[in-house]
Amino acid sequence: MKKDKTGDNARPYKLAHQLVSLTGISFQRKNILGMVELTIIPLKNNLQFINLNAKQCRIYRVTVNENIEVPFQYFDPFVDITQNKDEEPTLTAFSAAHLNAAQITEPDNNNGELVISLPAELTASVNDGTSIKISVEYSLEQPSGGVHFVIPEGDGSLVERRAHMFTMCFENSSRLWFPCVDSYAEPCTWDLEFTVDENMTAVSCGDLIEVVAAPDLRRKTYYYNLSMPTCAPNIALAVGPFEIYVDPTMHVITHFCLPGLSELLPTAAKYTHEALEFYEDTLSNGYPYSCYKQVFVDETPTDYASYASMGIMSVNLLHPKQIIDQVYVSKKILAQVMAEQFFGCFISTQNWSDWWLTCGIALYMSGLFAKKCFGNNSYREWIHNELTSLVKYEEEIGPIVLDPTQQPAPTSSGLVSPGGTSNPGFSLSFNNVQNTNEISNFYFSTRSLHTISPRYFHYMTKKAHLVLRMLENRIGYSLLLQVLNKHLSLASNASQNPMSSGLWGHMLISTNIFNKTIFTVSGIDMSVFIDQWVRTGGHAKFTCTFVFNRKRNTLELEIKQDAISQRGIRKYVGPLLVSIQELDGPFKHTLQVEGNVARADITCHSKSRRNKKKKIPLCTGDEVDIDLNAMDNDSPVLWIRLDPEMTILRSCIIEQPEYQWNYQLRHEKDITAQMEAVVALDKFPTIATRNALCDIIENEQVYIHVRCKAAHCLTKIANAMVTNWTGPPAMLATFKKMFGSFSCPHIIKQNNFSNLQHYYLQKTIPIAMAGLRNSHGICPPEILKFILDLIKYNDNSKNRYSDNYYRASLIEALGATITPVISLMQKACDITADSLSGDSKLILEEITQHLNLEKRLQTYKYPITITCLKAIRKLQKFGHLPNNPNIFRSYSSYGNFIGVRLCALEALVDFTCLDGRWDDLKYLIDIADSDPDPKVRNELVRMLCKNPPFTPKKPNNRLNNDYLSHHLWKLINSLLSYDTTLRCNFVDLYYTLFGRQKILRAEVAALYKPIKVEVEAKSCTLPNIIVEPDNNSNSERGIKRSIDHEEQLEDVPEIVDELKVESDNLENEFGIDLHFDKRIKDEISNDNGEPTNELKEVNLVPIIRPPFELNEHKSKTGYFSENSASLPGIMVSNSSGPVGFEPGMFNVKPEDQSNKPVVVQNENKHHHHHHHHHHHHHSKIDGTSNSSKKKKKDKKKHKHKHKHKHEHKHKQDKSKEKIKEDKDTTIIKVKEETLTSGSSSSDDTSRDLSVFI
Repeated sequence: MKKDKTGDNARPYKLAHQLVSLTGISFQRKNILGMVELTIIPLKNNLQFINLNAKQCRIYRVTVNENIEVPFQYFDPFVDITQNKDEEPTLTAFSAAHLNAAQITEPDNNNGELVISLPAELTASVNDGTSIKISVEYSLEQPSGGVHFVIPEGDGSLVERRAHMFTMCFENSSRLWFPCVDSYAEPCTWDLEFTVDENMTAVSCGDLIEVVAAPDLRRKTYYYNLSMPTCAPNIALAVGPFEIYVDPTMHVITHFCLPGLSELLPTAAKYTHEALEFYEDTLSNGYPYSCYKQVFVDETPTDYASYASMGIMSVNLLHPKQIIDQVYVSKKILAQVMAEQFFGCFISTQNWSDWWLTCGIALYMSGLFAKKCFGNNSYREWIHNELTSLVKYEEEIGPIVLDPTQQPAPTSSGLVSPGGTSNPGFSLSFNNVQNTNEISNFYFSTRSLHTISPRYFHYMTKKAHLVLRMLENRIGYSLLLQVLNKHLSLASNASQNPMSSGLWGHMLISTNIFNKTIFTVSGIDMSVFIDQWVRTGGHAKFTCTFVFNRKRNTLELEIKQDAISQRGIRKYVGPLLVSIQELDGPFKHTLQVEGNVARADITCHSKSRRNKKKKIPLCTGDEVDIDLNAMDNDSPVLWIRLDPEMTILRSCIIEQPEYQWNYQLRHEKDITAQMEAVVALDKFPTIATRNALCDIIENEQVYIHVRCKAAHCLTKIANAMVTNWTGPPAMLATFKKMFGSFSCPHIIKQNNFSNLQHYYLQKTIPIAMAGLRNSHGICPPEILKFILDLIKYNDNSKNRYSDNYYRASLIEALGATITPVISLMQKACDITADSLSGDSKLILEEITQHLNLEKRLQTYKYPITITCLKAIRKLQKFGHLPNNPNIFRSYSSYGNFIGVRLCALEALVDFTCLDGRWDDLKYLIDIADSDPDPKVRNELVRMLCKNPPFTPKKPNNRLNNDYLSHHLWKLINSLLSYDTTLRCNFVDLYYTLFGRQKILRAEVAALYKPIKVEVEAKSCTLPNIIVEPDNNSNSERGIKRSIDHEEQLEDVPEIVDELKVESDNLENEFGIDLHFDKRIKDEISNDNGEPTNELKEVNLVPIIRPPFELNEHKSKTGYFSENSASLPGIMVSNSSGPVGFEPGMFNVKPEDQSNKPVVVQNENKHHHHHHHHHHHHHSKIDGTSNSSKKKKKDKKKHKHKHKHKHEHKHKQDKSKEKIKEDKDTTIIKVKEETLTSGSSSSDDTSRDLSVFI
C-alpha cells in the first residue's frame, strides 16, 4: 500500500540537526549577519537539489561539507504575486496567484525560495546515505518582517534607552530571519549561537550552555543547545538589556523583562507555575523541556507567541497587584502560552491542515485551567460567547472548514450526514459548502496559512476549540485526556533517543492519527464526526415552537431548519437534546432530527395545577418557591431549552411567551440560560420584565456578568416604557442602596473593591443609567447630576486596589449621556462656549479636566484618556463640538501608549468615514503602511475594514479614487511580501472597499502618482486668518516617510495645467498644500456632497505650513498606577506628546474647521516657535474681496533636488492662464489655546488646568 504523502515524508532527505549562528546584530543599522548549517541525511539516490526556505535574506555563500562551494538560486514569488501583466489585476486573479505563490514555496511540498544544487562529487555520499552538511552565509538588512527592532529615540546608550529586538513570526515564517526547512513536520536538534553587545542578553530556545566573552570584552556569545527535536517555526530569539527573575517556586521557569519592570514579574511568575502544575497533573505527563523562559517585550504584533521552551509576550500583560481588570486577561494568556508548550511546540503537526488539532487542544487545556481558576460560570460564559461569535461570523462571511485539504469519505448513498447517518441529499449541500464557497464566497484561499484572512484565521481558532469540546462530549472527559496522554507519552519516548530520527514521527500529530488514537483508547470510531465537523464547514440553525395539548397532556414540539440556504448554515441530521422544565422538575428528551422540520409529541410528567405557589425541583437538585400567577393554568411547562450543554455548533431561536423567559431568568441556574433570557426579554417592555431584571441586578447569588447584562437590558426596557414609567429612574435606587452612604445616599461610600461582584456592578450600573432617555429623547437631568456627583465624591484613599478603571467607567457613563443637538441649524453658525447647553458645558469641563489630569498623574494603561477621547468624538458626532481631527491625530502619533493610539485612530476612522477628506484617509493609510508598531498597523486596517469610508455597494464617495486602489494593490501585491498578516489584512480592506472585481487601470493610476517639484523660499500671507504663535505652541507630529527629507521649505511651485497630482511628499515633509490648477474635469463634490463632472475654476493660493516638530524631551508615555510603581512602557523621545482639548476651535466655523491648522499648547514645550500657518482658500469672485493678480512669466521647468526620476505623462499646454491669489483685506487674529493655557478664563469651558488640580 502506497504511503500517503505528508509533510514529514515529502522531502527526499531527513533533517537531523541545524546550527544557527548570528555573529553580528547591529541595533544602529538594524542589520543581522549570520550563518546556518544544516545536517541532512539523504533518503533517495537521485538527490540533486536541496530546497530551503529563506525570505528577505541576502545570501552570500553556500557550501557543502564545509569546503565545497555550490551554486544556488533564489526566488521569492511574494515579491510580485501577480506576475502575469496581461491579466486584469482583480482580487479573483490575485487570490489564485496568492495561493500559487504560497504553494511553490511550501516546504511540505518539497519547495522553497532557495534552491541549492549538489555537486557531482557528492553522488557517492548520497547513495550511501551519508550525512551532508550544508552551510549558508547570509545577512538581514533592516528586515520588514519576522524580526522587530525597538530602538527608542533620545540620548543615552542603547541600554539606557532600553533598546531590544525579538523575533515573532506568523506561523511557519522563521524563514524571515534564517534559512531553514520552514515546516512543522521536520523536527531536528539545534545549536544556537548569538553574539551581542556586552550589556545585552540573548534569550533563545533550549538550555544555555555557556556565555563566552570576546577578547576585548565588548561583545559576548551565548550558546544554547536544544536536544529536544523541534521544528524551525518553533525557534525564536530575543535580545535586550533584560532584567531576570527566577521563579521561586519552580526554578526551571525564568522571567525576563525590560529595565524598571522587574517588580511586576512576581505576579506573572505566580500565574505561570500554577498553569504548569495544572497541566502536568491533568495530562499525567511532565513538562517536556528542561527549562522554560518567558520574555516580556514591547511592540509585539500579538499579545503572545509560544516557542520551544520559550514564550515571547507583550509587556502590556504585566500589571501590579492593585489592578483588578487585567488579572483575567493576563492569567489566561500566560496559561495559553504554557499549554502550547505541550501541544504546538513539543507535539507539532504533520501538515499545516492539521494545525487545528494543536491549536484546539491548547485552547481546550487553557480553558480547563481558566475553569479551575475563575469557576464554571466563567467557563460556560466563555464557551457561550465563543459559539455566538463563531455563528455570527459564519453567517456573515461563510462556513469555516478546519481541514480543507481532505473531503469527507463518501458512502454508497452519498456523503455522511452530520449526525452520523447517510443522507443522499446531503452530498449537494456538502459540495456547496466545501467546494463552491471556496471559489464564489471567499475572496481569499483557505488552502494555505499564508493566504487566509487574519479574521478567518481568528475564528478558525475558536472553531477548533469548540470542536475539541464537542469531541469531549462525545467520548467523555477522561477518555479524551487518555488520548492526549497517549500522544504525549509516545512523543516523549521518541524524543529520548535523538539518533533514531525515524521515531520522531511520533512527535507529529495529524487528523487521521488522532482519530486512530481515539479508536485505540476508547473503541469509538469518530470518522463520521471528523468528516462533518472538521472537513465540512457551517453550523446548524434551529427555530423551536411548541403548543401544549391539554387533553393529551403533551407538548407538541416543532423544530425547523428553514435557513439552510443561507450563508454559513447547513442542515443538521442527528440527535438533539431538549430540556423541559416542568412543575415536577427538569426532564431531558433526545429527538432525532432528520428533515427540515422535526415534530415530536412529548408527554409531560407534570399536570397543570391551580395552586399559585409550590416548590419546584431544579436541575441542580434545589427546590425553590415559584410564584405561578403569571403562567398558563393549563400548562405545566415553565421553560424550554435546546441543546443546553452546547454539544453542537448551532444557533437556537426559541419562541416562548414572556412569563417563561421570566421564569427562566429568575430560576434557571445555568448562566447561559440566564443570558439567553436577558437577550429575549428586551423585546417585552412590561412591568413584569422590569421587576425581574431589577431582582436579578440585586440578587447576590446571580453570576456577576448576568447582573451586568441585566442592567443594560433594563435600560432598553425603561426607555421603551418611558411614557408609563413611575418612580425614580431605573437602577438609581438600587445603586444608592448598594453603594450610597448611610447618612447621605446620593454621596457614594469610600471605594472598597474587595468584593469583585460589587466592583464590576459599581462600574456597570452608571453606564447603564447613562443610557436612559426621557420622553424628549435626552438623558434625565437627575441622572447627569448623579454621575457628576459620583465623579466628584469618588474617594479611593483607603482602597487597596486601583480605581483608574472605575473612574474611566464614570467618564464613559458621562459620555453615554450625550444626545444629539436638538436643532441642526446650529451647524450653520459658529459653535462657541456660549452656544453650548449647560449640560454640554458640564460634560466638556469634566472630560477636559480628566484628560489633562491624566497627563500629570499617569495611570495604568490610560483608561481615562481613552474614555475621554471617545466622549470627545461623541460630542463631535452629535453636533456639540466642531468636527476636528487634530486632537485625535496628536494622540495617534507614535510614542503614545498603544491603547491610547488605537482609540485615537478609531476616532479618526470614524471621522474619515463620516466627514473625512482625502488627506484624512491618506493619513490613516500611511500609518497602516509605515508605522513602527506592527500591532498598530494591523489593528488600524481592521478598523478600516469594520468601518470603511465607502463600499462597493455605495461607491459614490469623494474618497473613492483609482490612486487609492492602485496604492492598496501595490501593498498586497509586492510591498508587503514579508508580512503575511498585514498583507492579508490589506486584502480584506481592498475587498471591503472595492469588492472582488475592481479593475485597476494603470494609465489612470499614473495620474495620481506623487511628483516632487522644486520650490523656492518665499513668504506668503494667509488669505483669511492669522494664527498668533504661542510660547508653548506645538504642531502635530507627522508620519515618517520613506523618502529623503529636506531641511527647509524653499519654493511654492508653478502648477501645470490639467495634471492631477497628489503631492504626498510635499504635503507631509514640507507643509505645502498642492492642489490642481485651473480646469480639472474629474469627480468633484458640489456643495451638497454629490459628485459632479462639471468643469470648475479653482484658484490656487500657495500657503506655507510650519515644518513638523519633534519634541526632543517628550518620552513615550509610561504607565503606572496611583497605588503602585511604574508599569510597562518604553520611554521614547522625539515624540510630541498629546495635546489637550482645543477650546479655540469654538471660534472657527465648522465647515472650515477641518482645513484650518490649530496651534495648541503643549505643557512640555518651553520655547518660542514662530511658524507660518496655512489655510487652503478657494477665493470667491465678488465685489467685496480685494484680490491681487500675479501673472505667470515664462514657463518654468521643475527642478528636483532629489535623485528621483519622475515621468510626466501629460504635456503642458503652451498657453498658460493666470493664477489668482485672493487676499482678504480683513485679517482676523485668533489665539488658539489648550485647556492648560494660563490665560483662559476660569468660568469659560476652556479654563486652566490649574483650576482643577
